[in-house]
Amino acid sequence: MEASKNGTFLLSRDYMDYHAHRFEDCSQMVYADGHLAAVLPAHAVQSQIHSHQGLTYGGFVVSRGMTTPLMLDVFSVVIDDMRRRCFTAAVYKTIPHIYHRMPAEEDRYALFRANAVLYRRDLLSAIDMARRPVPQDRRRRSAAKAMRSGIDASESDDWSGYWALLETHLQGRYGVLPVHSLDEIRLLHARFPHNIRLFVATLKGALVGGAVIYETHEVAHLQYAAANSDGFALGALDHLFFHLLNDVFATKRWFDFGNSTEQQGRWLNDGLVEHKEGFGARAVAHDYYRFTV
Repeated sequence: MEASKNGTFLLSRDYMDYHAHRFEDCSQMVYADGHLAAVLPAHAVQSQIHSHQGLTYGGFVVSRGMTTPLMLDVFSVVIDDMRRRCFTAAVYKTIPHIYHRMPAEEDRYALFRANAVLYRRDLLSAIDMARRPVPQDRRRRSAAKAMRSGIDASESDDWSGYWALLETHLQGRYGVLPVHSLDEIRLLHARFPHNIRLFVATLKGALVGGAVIYETHEVAHLQYAAANSDGFALGALDHLFFHLLNDVFATKRWFDFGNSTEQQGRWLNDGLVEHKEGFGARAVAHDYYRFTV
């Protein structure tokens, strides 16, 4: 992945295979002149190929030598292979540009040439850390309240304690559980200890909030965030987020607060996106396409 223009640890086998039993793998590897040019993490759903429903983002991971004419050839080869294997359509999830180490949107042009249809657009909220807008006063006041109350922010290995808090938060507010179980996140953290990190907010040693960060070469991505009633009342997450932005990831290229849309991008959670934008985050589109083969 480090040799690619746009790969991250999420797109590696060590990450993907934790839930391999849930998907019929149909990943593609394409070579050019004897060298690996592109990899497509993918799986099959009946007569369709998807890139990849078990991942936050997907699409072709490409070599640094990838060019637009070569990508057109790659698409042609992959589409021919899909036809040979009796697939009729593909669903393609892009990798947002903030995760690219260098420009890598040759696939967008190839999708256009393949008559792909944009059917979903999620809205990520990301901060360009070199050009951070001034945060809202409301967010700064909330963080200051947490500090006056004695809330501390730090990195932690208390995955079980945080997962209990996270599950209670998600079940109480949304009626759902985290995408990852405690055992799964522990396994992934053990495989990627420098990429999957837990930060917590504590009050007199008691856990009141926390955030899981997925750190890639260019981006610190907020994967999970939650607080209990005391944490919400005292502004624990605002304090924790400023700690991440001002201290831990101050030199990172991007900080990604994640998605604020539902219903395939047709519905925007105004309150959620307003909170993220209060820290200086701004919109990044994450696009999904369909095309027939």
